[in-house]
Amino acid sequence: MSRFFEPFSGIPNVSGNPALTDLIADPARRTVLKGAAAMGPLAALPSCALLPGAGGPLIGFASIPPSSDDAVRVPEGYRAEVLVAWGDPIGDPRGMPAFRWDASNTAEDQELQSGTHHDGMYYFPLPLGSETSTHGLLVMNHEYPDNNLLFPDGMAGWSAAKVRKSQASVGCSVQEIRLENGQWRMVRPSSYARRIHANTPMRVGGPAAGSALLRSAASPDGRSSFGTFNNCANGWTPWGTYLTCEENFSFHFKPPAEPTPMEERYELSPKVRFSFRWGEADPRFDMARNRNEANHFGWVVEIDPYDPASVPVKRTALGRFSHEGACPVVCPDGRLAIYSGDDRTFEYLYKFVSARPWNPTDRAANRDLLDEGTLHVARFHADGTGEWVELVHGRNGLTAANGFASQADVVTFARAAGDQVGATRMDRPEWVARHPRTGDMYCTLTNNALRGTAGREGPNPANPRAPNRFGHIVRWTEEGGDHAAKRFRWETFVLAGDPAHADEKVRGNLKGDLYASPDGLMIDRRGVIWVQTDVSPSALLRTDHAIYGNNQMLAVDPDTREARRFLTGPRGCEITGACMTPDGNTLFVNVQHPGEAGAVGVDPARPRSVSNWPDHRPDGRPRSATLAIRRVDGGPVGT
Repeated sequence: MSRFFEPFSGIPNVSGNPALTDLIADPARRTVLKGAAAMGPLAALPSCALLPGAGGPLIGFASIPPSSDDAVRVPEGYRAEVLVAWGDPIGDPRGMPAFRWDASNTAEDQELQSGTHHDGMYYFPLPLGSETSTHGLLVMNHEYPDNNLLFPDGMAGWSAAKVRKSQASVGCSVQEIRLENGQWRMVRPSSYARRIHANTPMRVGGPAAGSALLRSAASPDGRSSFGTFNNCANGWTPWGTYLTCEENFSFHFKPPAEPTPMEERYELSPKVRFSFRWGEADPRFDMARNRNEANHFGWVVEIDPYDPASVPVKRTALGRFSHEGACPVVCPDGRLAIYSGDDRTFEYLYKFVSARPWNPTDRAANRDLLDEGTLHVARFHADGTGEWVELVHGRNGLTAANGFASQADVVTFARAAGDQVGATRMDRPEWVARHPRTGDMYCTLTNNALRGTAGREGPNPANPRAPNRFGHIVRWTEEGGDHAAKRFRWETFVLAGDPAHADEKVRGNLKGDLYASPDGLMIDRRGVIWVQTDVSPSALLRTDHAIYGNNQMLAVDPDTREARRFLTGPRGCEITGACMTPDGNTLFVNVQHPGEAGAVGVDPARPRSVSNWPDHRPDGRPRSATLAIRRVDGGPVGT
């Protein structure tokens, strides 16, 4: 999540990716799947134990120092190259307009170009069903528009034309890439290349489809939908589709003058910043005219990157909230569990379990698998145990008497359902990842400076610091190793901070390099935990708050818990969106919002005064971009 979105304090809650084979919890089932027909990316990938470098030290690079330079830094022996930046053509055969430094590109151009603020992403090998590490589809999120950079005059003279370009800059990109002579390049043109944005036609699946809550001027039947935005973290499925997660959608809507309690629960209120002003020029985003349109957002959207003609689907069974990722794990019986955090202060951690197993030999049979299943929310207990509480209409108080007339109500207002069942209020649960060998689950909790302040909840066992300025990571194991289980055991894996600081509230319990505000999370096939930070620009360089230098990416050993700094980004950026090729030899990382306003001593109206990375042109503007990182000798990253 971009630090552009500071945690909203006006309406409190009053109540890494492993390779696809490593999703399988049961080794015996993994063996069966290797012999299955190649109907998806899961088919023939090797187990993590067979990866090169698996027998040596888990982390083999020398840590790099913090940096406040307007540059990307990686360890000696590695190189990081920009693969694609905001405004670069994605390779769509309909046209490949070049980026214009004066920001004069049109909305039509932007629909054919990489979007703004690159975030979560995943690599899908080509062809479908292979484990190719030199040719694939890189699918990524574009979280939110940067209207001060999209237009020559920023947000002055706001108009419908500006809104349309802003809407074209968000959503997702599907881009074909190829490794040639040790260097990744975009394939242009490409029959796979595709932009999905805020006006792309979609359909609604799951229990909220057709609900009165989703009937709007744009969707009279509540079964069609248009667009996706504020896509932060992501997920994927074993049949080779991409899950993009809608996070802070409320900032795009002009709120009603008198919101309902449920609307307030989703920050659709005049008390909240109306940041992007779409509702001033597009009636779809003005809740006074289209009250239910906001209910179309806050979902997980499934996209088939291998079929550019496919229609994305909003999977409402997974619940509606500020989704920070959708981490998939295949249970021993073949059902799919998907974990998601709700990235706001005092919000919840969720798990969805599909009603039926996925089919490894018939890709089409999995098309609507995510529309039926059980949504759960987590309770963490002081004795180190926890439970997953079902969010099912008619159970646990989720009845008409308590405001939930149907399962559509439960999933559309999943936050309120979590309130009703007494879920544990967390410190901004963000990315979730599974360790490929142990099956342990990890979740980053970025921070919560409001915890323990006047009128706010104090610490609880799973969120032990008040205030929590530096964040932490929790780890849990599902009962019996079954990710469909109702119970788990948990521990605090790490309290972030500065290991050398005298104040224990700042020190945490880190080993190795300091970091704070853990956000992005990816665990590679060797078991290295990759942590990415998202410290607010206003806090960077505050050494008294355990922060020094720009945001960064670290490798953490899950056994020793030692952290080593692997990458530092340019000024004002967030480091986010990590994924690897199946062989582990390329690491893709996103650099989001370089030059973001808010850094100490920076004029918020002049982001170029902070950064003009990656182009460093005097007449340039900072651009979010995707890095391809490789060892100079071509070996596995991190060894």
